[in-house]
Amino acid sequence: MKGTTGKIGVTTENIFPVIKKFLYSDHEIFLRELVANAVDATQKMKALAASGDFSGELGELSVRIELDESAKTLKIIDRGIGMTEEEVDKYINQIAFSSAGEFLEKYKDQLSNIIGHFGLGFYSAFMVSDKVTIETLSWKEGAKGVMWSCDGSPEYEMSECDKNDRGTVITLYIGKDEEEFAAKGRIQTLLDKYCKFMPVPVVFGKEQEWKDGKYVDTDKDNVINKVEPLWAKKPSELKEEDYQNFYRTLYPMGEEPLFHIHLNVDYPFNLTGILYFPKIKDRMEIARNKIQLYCNQMFVTDSVDNIVPDFLTLLHGVIDSPDIPLNVSRSYLQSDANVKKISGYITKKVADRLEDIFKNERESLESKWDNLKLFIEYGMLSDEKFCDRAMKFCLLKNTEGKYFSIDDYKKAVEGEQTDKDKKVVFLYATDADAQYSFIEEAKKKGYDVLMLDCQLDSHFVNLLEMKIENARFARVDSDSIDNLIPKEDKIRPELDETEKSDLDVIFKAVLPAGNNYVVEADNLGEYSAPIVITQSEFMRRYREMSALGGGMNFYGEMPASYNITVNMQNPLVARIMESKLADVKPAEVVEDAPADASEEQKNSVNEAKKAAADAHNAQLKEFAGNNGILKQITDLALLANGMLKGKDLSDFIARSAKVVEDAYLK
Repeated sequence: MKGTTGKIGVTTENIFPVIKKFLYSDHEIFLRELVANAVDATQKMKALAASGDFSGELGELSVRIELDESAKTLKIIDRGIGMTEEEVDKYINQIAFSSAGEFLEKYKDQLSNIIGHFGLGFYSAFMVSDKVTIETLSWKEGAKGVMWSCDGSPEYEMSECDKNDRGTVITLYIGKDEEEFAAKGRIQTLLDKYCKFMPVPVVFGKEQEWKDGKYVDTDKDNVINKVEPLWAKKPSELKEEDYQNFYRTLYPMGEEPLFHIHLNVDYPFNLTGILYFPKIKDRMEIARNKIQLYCNQMFVTDSVDNIVPDFLTLLHGVIDSPDIPLNVSRSYLQSDANVKKISGYITKKVADRLEDIFKNERESLESKWDNLKLFIEYGMLSDEKFCDRAMKFCLLKNTEGKYFSIDDYKKAVEGEQTDKDKKVVFLYATDADAQYSFIEEAKKKGYDVLMLDCQLDSHFVNLLEMKIENARFARVDSDSIDNLIPKEDKIRPELDETEKSDLDVIFKAVLPAGNNYVVEADNLGEYSAPIVITQSEFMRRYREMSALGGGMNFYGEMPASYNITVNMQNPLVARIMESKLADVKPAEVVEDAPADASEEQKNSVNEAKKAAADAHNAQLKEFAGNNGILKQITDLALLANGMLKGKDLSDFIARSAKVVEDAYLK
């Protein structure tokens, strides 16, 4: 072959800026592409030998990476099938599209498909190189070596060379702006990242040992991909210990996983992988992007949020599929049929595995539930199909530490906890210590209380109320226990509007400012607390949902709202109300203006009414501020709810100490 020169087959003057700036956003993947090509050529060589088309000596079939830091050259060397002159011209010189503009428009959403079709994987080399050469010799009998060279312009040179061993050597002359890729440490890092599980040995330099105070090379090749990809094996060939060891290889600093799922399907798409359920201890401080995506054992990315459902990004492990498009836009991924099928398959396999553990390893599931709970709830809230499956294996834990399936729990409590409207009430707590007194009140009634202490539980409770027929959820401190599960219509205290208004004023006068209070009179029994402070189940739940982001931010902007239930049957409350009657004069009665009164007369009467009401309320507030019993029982209720702070708490302690001192001295 005589030396030839020519232009790469594109009509645009220069395709290389397109490659550098548009096709690849991350320059480092040039090494992934070139090593993948070398591995592919090597695998094809193995296939030719296996089929009998090649009967010669295969010899060593590793892919070697050689770096000369001083010369700033990087070589990728394989002993694969090589190329003839015609093949170099076809696969390297002829980039089969008419113009860069047409290319950008036509393929902007499916760039990964282009890379393979047009040989652009090789051209990624020009992202980091001023010049690239190819020396290659085909496996075919009688083939001659070919030398190809290009300096990043459309012009190339191609000639015969004296290469006498099969395969290809690609030499990159690293550009001045990309000198980071001429450093040994950087190349080692990239090879570790992308080539750890390649199916052909990838060699970079020699292994080193510590000798005479420094690291020195040994005679042993430094093989990047020492660990065999476990997901490529059949599950029947593996033991639990193999899965645990592989997890430690992937995440050397990680805790032991809870359990694993081995994925293996070849129709209607190809997918293998191993997914691990990690321990989730710090609740919402979750490490995402722990699933590594591979394509034929070549690392692609650890951002799989468009390939698996959002909740599954909490899992760890590996997915390998040649059917997932790479380096493409989010919109393309979201609409790709294979991606949707793979996503659905993974969700189904996760649900299958959890249901199997629920049926056959119930004790194991219960022991791991606290670390799994967030994951399950997240999945149920974000994926309807998973939710329907999870209703069978989702567990509920009560304050005694016992676990129940949803159906079993409903059956267990419906006898005692069905209200007058025939709804089963699921009582729950979020903090066993803070809500201790409310939990105990419920237990005295023979009721059971669930423990729902996960950040997602406000949303999760809403979901369960929609899924479980004839049931509702009530936090145990959201009302008095009799009101939470009313068995019959209740007889409430008979107060006229003036008495209700007076009650509202005197209690709000001794409550901390800044919150919204709803004061109500109720009959809770002579021996029940004088005041019960609760938060409305509806308002509290939606405020919590808003805090986590649920499209209801207006609830989060509203002040906290508390129900102040005054037990009119309690002797202390009765005494306070008697004192009020004795110490506070009734409000001055101002007669309404006659119907035919002028507007001025009506305004005058309204002002007189307001003045009378303000004067009366001022008396009520003065009475409240001076009534030691009122202040003490209110502070006790606030203290029970963790709402007594600062000066109010200090005053309460001093006042309580005085009460004890007076009682002792008497």
